[in-house]
Amino acid sequence: MASQSRAWAWLRRNALPIYAVLAVAYMLIPIVVIAVFSFGATPKGKLTFGLDHGFTTEYWSSAFSLPELNEALLTSLRLAAIATAISTVIGTLMAIALVRHRFRGRRLTNLLIVIPMATPEVVIGASLLSMFIYYTFALGFGTLLIAHVMFSISFVVVVVRSRLIGFDRHLEEAAADLGATPFATFRTVTLPLLAPGIVAAALLAFSLSIDDFVISNFNSGTTVTFPLYVYGVSLRGVPVQVNVLATMLFALLAIAVSLVLWQQRRAERMAAVRPEPATTLAPTSA
Repeated sequence: MASQSRAWAWLRRNALPIYAVLAVAYMLIPIVVIAVFSFGATPKGKLTFGLDHGFTTEYWSSAFSLPELNEALLTSLRLAAIATAISTVIGTLMAIALVRHRFRGRRLTNLLIVIPMATPEVVIGASLLSMFIYYTFALGFGTLLIAHVMFSISFVVVVVRSRLIGFDRHLEEAAADLGATPFATFRTVTLPLLAPGIVAAALLAFSLSIDDFVISNFNSGTTVTFPLYVYGVSLRGVPVQVNVLATMLFALLAIAVSLVLWQQRRAERMAAVRPEPATTLAPTSA
């Protein structure tokens, strides 16, 4: 009984860390499988792979040997880069306006910002397709760009707004007291302190754009992105090069996220620094 009591006590103390480890493992296992299959898994059928010939780096050396795959990947990267740049600029300015300014319709705007995040992608994709058809837009890269910017802005606004809510305005006031113009204050004080949040929002927008399939499938026309290419070739067998490129993308994004987290902690340490109170010197007697 005593041993059971100690076991239950240990389990209660470590239940949350154990759950966290299992949750992270659940999310990372598919990525690990893809990384393993990039070192020699050959297609055996429609959606099956095998490692009959052992591990090899052959597919890594020929990762860009499929022209159609390369074109789809470049299209996705170009689309994600442009959509990220546009949505980050618009979303950052919207977040600043929503946090720092009072105007009619502000609460309604906050609600409208959340709606695209809560709406199923099938609904968004079908609605955008109906709009493009009604206004006779030719489906292709342009419609994809409009769609990706539309659903990325909400995530940028939420991330940057959370950073602005905890922002210390006294730093801007100190810069203004020292004679800095509003633009100089924004450029030298506000923007550097917001940079980690803006970069995090941009990375999130980039990940959402390059990973999107449902909305892109509705509005792509003849343009083929990386997810659409993977879905198309899955009907006859996914090439191993897809696993290689997917592993590369994950590694690059993981490195970028690590750099952002490091920069966020650095910015928080810098923002927490406060000047020491000046000591008053006693007057000297003549």
